[in-house]
Amino acid sequence: MKKNVILMLLFGLSWLSAAGADVLTSPNGKLTVTVTTDNGQLEWSVKSGDTQVLLPSPIQAVVDGQKVINGRGSVARRQEVNTSFLTPVYRKQQVDDHYRLLVMKFQKGTTVEFRAYDDAVAYRICLAGKKMARVDGETVEYRFAGDHKAFVPYVNDLRDGERYSYSFESYYDEQRLSQMPADSLAITPLSVSLPGGKKAVVMDCGVEDYPGMMLKASHRDGAYGLVAEFAPYVLEQKAHGLNMIPLKRASYIAKISGPRTLPWRAVVVVDNDAQLLDCDVAMRLAPAQRLGDASWIKPGKVAWDWWNNTNVWGVSFESGMNTATYKYYIDFAQKNHLEYIIIDEGWSGRESLTEQLNPQIDLRQLVDYGNSRGIGIILWSSWRNMVGNDILDGSEAMERYMSHYAEMGIKGFKVDFFDRDDQQTVSSAYRMAECAARHHLLMDYHGLKPMGVQRAYPNVLNFEGVKGLENSKWEPRKGDGPEHDQPRYDVSIPYLRMLCGQLDYTPGAMDNAMRDNFFGNNGHPMSQGTRAHQVAMYVVFDAPLQMLADSPTKYMREQETTDFIRQIPTTFDETRALCGEMGEYVGIARRKGSTWYVGAMTNWTPRTLQLDLSFLGSGSHQAEIFADGINALGGKEAMDYVLSSQTVSPSGGMTVKLAPGGGWAAIIR
Repeated sequence: MKKNVILMLLFGLSWLSAAGADVLTSPNGKLTVTVTTDNGQLEWSVKSGDTQVLLPSPIQAVVDGQKVINGRGSVARRQEVNTSFLTPVYRKQQVDDHYRLLVMKFQKGTTVEFRAYDDAVAYRICLAGKKMARVDGETVEYRFAGDHKAFVPYVNDLRDGERYSYSFESYYDEQRLSQMPADSLAITPLSVSLPGGKKAVVMDCGVEDYPGMMLKASHRDGAYGLVAEFAPYVLEQKAHGLNMIPLKRASYIAKISGPRTLPWRAVVVVDNDAQLLDCDVAMRLAPAQRLGDASWIKPGKVAWDWWNNTNVWGVSFESGMNTATYKYYIDFAQKNHLEYIIIDEGWSGRESLTEQLNPQIDLRQLVDYGNSRGIGIILWSSWRNMVGNDILDGSEAMERYMSHYAEMGIKGFKVDFFDRDDQQTVSSAYRMAECAARHHLLMDYHGLKPMGVQRAYPNVLNFEGVKGLENSKWEPRKGDGPEHDQPRYDVSIPYLRMLCGQLDYTPGAMDNAMRDNFFGNNGHPMSQGTRAHQVAMYVVFDAPLQMLADSPTKYMREQETTDFIRQIPTTFDETRALCGEMGEYVGIARRKGSTWYVGAMTNWTPRTLQLDLSFLGSGSHQAEIFADGINALGGKEAMDYVLSSQTVSPSGGMTVKLAPGGGWAAIIR
């Protein structure tokens, strides 16, 4: 049941003030935010118990050449808010939203709102202007007291060399803050290790009609700092391949009008890494749901064509991007109780979604065929095609394409190659979600990380912005193994990338390899790590629209694995973090109805975990377990697994053995 309690607090309480400062503490008293406005400079600092999280860090914005925060400021409001909201598409049915609030008021109506949760602190600047204005810049800084170790996702692989055009896919550089190059940009979330095993994760939340936040190093006055940089407003652009690349940017970062709240600047603070696995800060700080009726949104699993190159065999037709192949995908989806198939790049014209279509694909016939078997079809599109090359608006093109294909019976779009998050791009993502919702279309955004639109419009089921399975297709070897350590990345993203929202990793490889015998192969790709590692991803990774990336032929030849995967839901009623260490291993449990789904994964280090099963109801339960086989445990054969059943109880716990690059999954009824 939804609860909604707002407590007005007395100004005399100890957590409200301190000498020369205004103080805000979290509901459990562990996190403390201290706000000062000495010499007209607004700063905040943060502590977790006795641990200094942030040293005093400045807060400011410049609008039309003028600083918006001036003077000492005054306290306008204090509250404790304890409420909750339902989530139609998420890893739990209901999100609790309990925080303490401090609002500071400055000249000309500008306010700054601070929130303290038990696991995070955040602020946002609220502007009171009524006319059209430009935001010249915003000062966001996170100043740490020590040269702490960090997990840094650097911006790289720029589109046509443009500094801010990037897919938001980064491996993590694990280094000290002092080792960050001053001219390099990083994306968020970015984690910083604090004394005593604590973690601070820096991120932005609730970004709408405003650029996303990137970070760079700026060390001064004895502190090790991260400062924000924002993609400037786009003035000119060009089509470049599948991208739309800015040619000229303005000196300002955004145009605004009327009263406006800028995005939240947040720091998640936890005592141990496992607490990050079930942190809801991104949902709490996102815009509230704008759909009156979300009952039509249908999450599910998808048979995907691109990763496996439409490579099927043992059939009477030549496989490829043609009607016969996609009927085969539909038949596979029906037999294995999947909800959708995707027809990826190659079905449409280069510059249009309705002209010069692939003559080998009869979409209307495939829609009818899918409908007769209960399988929906999702289509791929580039972002620039979907908006008709007009990112400033694009409404006419979106409306034309979406109404056309919704009427045909298409269920959604995978929109690719955003590869930017300046103000116009973020605004386009919201407009696209709204247009799609009006036509009851699902959306999967690629080249973009979650920014909050997924709560406002829950028909946006997935985002990429992750170094997913596709990267195995072109992964080079370096020395005696692959250049990049994918299993370590796989057990890093649940703590970081997944904090900001769901991810389209596209798991499900049926050809699996240990480090010494892995190699990139575009036509016949494989994965790093074991078969059980891939299966566990269906529990561990948040993805309401979850892919089966490999060939339907392989899944049918590996039916035992497929039968296990198809039982795992893509949204859940409850999530429990069990254990974990960033970059090392992860253990998580999720409930749907009365059934629990448990997943565990490790990096290349084999290990034994003791899982606490106290979340189970009383009595005995039957667990169906997918685990690394004996020859996977020995590091010999990544495809070796064992499927077994075991009776478990909430008091007994469970011992889990993980191979190098291994995994483990259980369905407990």
